[in-house]
Amino acid sequence: MAETTVTKADLVEEVTQATQLTRNDSEEAVETIFESIIGALQKGEKIEIRGFGSFRTRQRRARVGRNPKTGARVEVPPKRVPFFKPSRELKEYVNSGAPSAEPMAPAKTSPPPTSTEPGPA
Repeated sequence: MAETTVTKADLVEEVTQATQLTRNDSEEAVETIFESIIGALQKGEKIEIRGFGSFRTRQRRARVGRNPKTGARVEVPPKRVPFFKPSRELKEYVNSGAPSAEPMAPAKTSPPPTSTEPGPA
């Protein structure tokens, strides 16, 4: 099976078809989502998207590395790196072999309890 890459333009096209928005509006929506995720990560916040996964940053310690060309020692400063943890539902969708064109099922919620007894008067 050949590996394909989905680009931002592909995502914009998906939004355009799914919502009947103009291409410019769809592009703005996709950009806004990405900018919101990036902004939250820059502030050290965690982003959690139910049924999809969570984004956060992890701290990497300072270390001594080597320049692969010269072999010289290089001090690598500490840094934060983005990290994505997929949800259990996403893992199940990926491994189920179901067509990726199908939307994820909405989370099941139970209906509010119904009572036949009259409330306090």
